[in-house]
Amino acid sequence: MFQNLAVFESAQAMAMHAGQRQAVIAQNVANADTPGYVARDLPSFIDVYAPVDASAFSQRATRLSHMNGSPSNNAEVMTEQDRTFASPDGNTVSLETEMLRATEAKRQHDRSLAIYKSALNILRSSLGRQ
Repeated sequence: MFQNLAVFESAQAMAMHAGQRQAVIAQNVANADTPGYVARDLPSFIDVYAPVDASAFSQRATRLSHMNGSPSNNAEVMTEQDRTFASPDGNTVSLETEMLRATEAKRQHDRSLAIYKSALNILRSSLGRQ
């Protein structure tokens, strides 16, 4: 009955994605002074973990941002091509932008932990344990 709970899989996938994104952001910050370095980022969690075929899942999306699929852990790093600025040495890293992205990644990780804790509390309550 409790073997395959998708909420725990989704929370784990979200936390892993946030960790991977934080690693890419840290790499961008580390190369902020490297000539010719192009800043990179991961696609959003929704884009990476969205189901390919929605009819393959029994759940029904109730709103556009509702996730209903199983995660696949093959998030690819993509380079940014739409940067309108670059330093004279060709570097496209903006520390301000990277700080904002790091904050987004932390919020995503915190959100995944909150989802996990909430689902665990619901499961404990259903079993009569507080």
